[in-house]
Amino acid sequence: MASFAEPIARLIEALRLLPGVGQKTATRLAFHILRRPAEEGLALARAIEDARQRVRPCAICGNFSEGETCGICSDPRRDKGVICVVEEAANLAAIERTGLFRGLYHVLGGALSPLRGIGPEELRVASLLERVRSSGAGEIILATSPNVEGEATAVYLAGLLRPLGVRLTRIAQGLPVGSELEFTDDTTLAKALEARREF
Repeated sequence: MASFAEPIARLIEALRLLPGVGQKTATRLAFHILRRPAEEGLALARAIEDARQRVRPCAICGNFSEGETCGICSDPRRDKGVICVVEEAANLAAIERTGLFRGLYHVLGGALSPLRGIGPEELRVASLLERVRSSGAGEIILATSPNVEGEATAVYLAGLLRPLGVRLTRIAQGLPVGSELEFTDDTTLAKALEARREF
C-alpha cells in the first residue's frame, strides 16, 4: 500500500480485521470515514473504545453485558426451565429479534473446530454442564449453526447433556445448511425455533 499515506494504510489494515471486509471494502470504508466530518470519525472511535472498556461477558450466560449479569439473565420474567445454547452473542441477538423465545441462553463462544485448534476447553462447555446441573432446567435447545462445525458441536454437547436427564431439542433444519445464524432472516429463524425437534 505504498500509494497511501501511512495513517490511511493503517486504517485500511485495521478495517480489514472486520469479518467479511476485504481490501476493496476496507479501502472504501477508510475513504468514507476520511470524507465525513471529523466529529463523525471521532464519535465512531469513541464508541468502539467505550464498548471495549465497558462491555464484558455475562457471568452466567456469556452474553455481552455492561454489568456482572446481562439483562436476560436478570429478567425474572424469563423461563428459567429452558436454556438455548448458541455459538456467539450475535446468534442470541438473532433469536431475540424473533420475539418468540422467552427462556435463557448460554453462549459457547464459538464452535468445535479441530482444524482451527478450537476444542471443548476453548468453549464455555464446562460452565454449561455446571449450569444445567445446578439450575434445574428441563430443556436444552441446541441452536448451533447448521454447518459442519455447528452440527459437530451439537452432537458433542448432546453426548454430554443426555446423561443429565434433560430434554434435548435442536432447532429445525429450515435454516440453510452452511449458513451462519446471525445472517438468517427473522421469519426463517422464528419457524426453525418453533419447529425444533428432539435431539
